[in-house]
Amino acid sequence: MDAHRVQRTGVRPAAGVHQTLSPLHRSLDHHSRRPSAQMAPTEKKKKTGKRSALADVVTREYTIHLHKRVHGRSFKKRAPWAVKSVVEFARKHMGTSDVRIDPKLNQQLWSRGVKSVPHRMRLKLERKRNDDEGAKEKLYTYASYVPVESFKGLQTTVVDAE
Repeated sequence: MDAHRVQRTGVRPAAGVHQTLSPLHRSLDHHSRRPSAQMAPTEKKKKTGKRSALADVVTREYTIHLHKRVHGRSFKKRAPWAVKSVVEFARKHMGTSDVRIDPKLNQQLWSRGVKSVPHRMRLKLERKRNDDEGAKEKLYTYASYVPVESFKGLQTTVVDAE
């Protein structure tokens, strides 16, 4: 059979795929195993104090590498994808689902057109209190643009809130 397959397709079967496993191991897969009920219960640590709201309000400066985020994206979708990437970046790093983008940041993202997004951008992400009455979240993130001459040696910094 193997010789016939080699003649017909020119491809040899993988050497010893099933010969190396015992019949017991071949019959078991990760779906057939049941979770172990004999494990000892783990102790859950209870949080004793609440975090202060002042610790939640913070301002940081980040450098976001947009080029790797829009790489492979079709030209007419690059700038919109970059805007979505900034929102996703802010959501991930600040931990809020409500992210608002400054119009100047949006202008900078679109400054070179739809297909030629800047490779890197310096962002100021501010986590602020949401004072709206019907707000779902108590905090939101405000993303704004920070002009810099060069990105060399820049790191994430905590900025004093003004």
